[in-house]
Amino acid sequence: MAQMEKTMDIRILPYDVMVKGSFDGGKITEFKPVPFPHEDRFHLNTGPLFYWAWATARGHGKIGLHPHRGFEIMSYALNGEIGHYDTMGNRSLVKAGGAQVMQAGSGISHEEETIGGFTDFFQIWFDPGLQKSLHKSPVYREFPPEAFPVQSLDGVEIKSIIGGKGPVSVDAEVVMKDIEISPEQKLVWSLEADYSLSVVVINGEGWIINDADVSNEKIQPKDYIHVRSSNNEQVGFQAGEGSRLRIALIQTPLKVDYPLYPER
Repeated sequence: MAQMEKTMDIRILPYDVMVKGSFDGGKITEFKPVPFPHEDRFHLNTGPLFYWAWATARGHGKIGLHPHRGFEIMSYALNGEIGHYDTMGNRSLVKAGGAQVMQAGSGISHEEETIGGFTDFFQIWFDPGLQKSLHKSPVYREFPPEAFPVQSLDGVEIKSIIGGKGPVSVDAEVVMKDIEISPEQKLVWSLEADYSLSVVVINGEGWIINDADVSNEKIQPKDYIHVRSSNNEQVGFQAGEGSRLRIALIQTPLKVDYPLYPER
């Protein structure tokens, strides 16, 4: 019997090939698992996931007042605290495990600062269809750590951020989870046809599982994994021996019914 052709593509990009940046004289540094389109050397289709950066600071750092329009922008704190101010009059402090979301709409300016000895956070942009979003009023929302439900099953803890029971709602079609996998346990994710997964390894080491086999390629902190499928398939993530694996996972469609900016 002929074997079915594999329709899943998996790419692993290590930290050293990613675009890097800095702010405030180098007080805040960042690397970009999903860079801006003009910085993108790999041209991976992430649909409405426009940009994903991981920023780190030791001590106080500040990103001064700057404008945004159209995009939906989430900052998700991993460690420390993020200070926020915007031209709508919002002032807030987002603690580790919490998030803030700006639906920039017709325009909003904000500034960010890192507080405490060590801070790191994700900033993630989604494209909701700029032709419509640019005509909407801007919206700011904040979510404390306790707002996010966590499901525990067979050595895996799944924190829902966007989609399902996650409290964050955006106009773009997005599912986002913060997942911790106990040593030697695994998470299996069902990926529908014409969808992609963007995965960043936060802590720990492990392997990719595809077609019930552990792949030869190991994953480690700061790796970016891009998975796309043209059929309904499953992909898994297995923690290594003695290593608790933490990943952030974002699922998006490969195609949407509006023009993405710019087309990748």
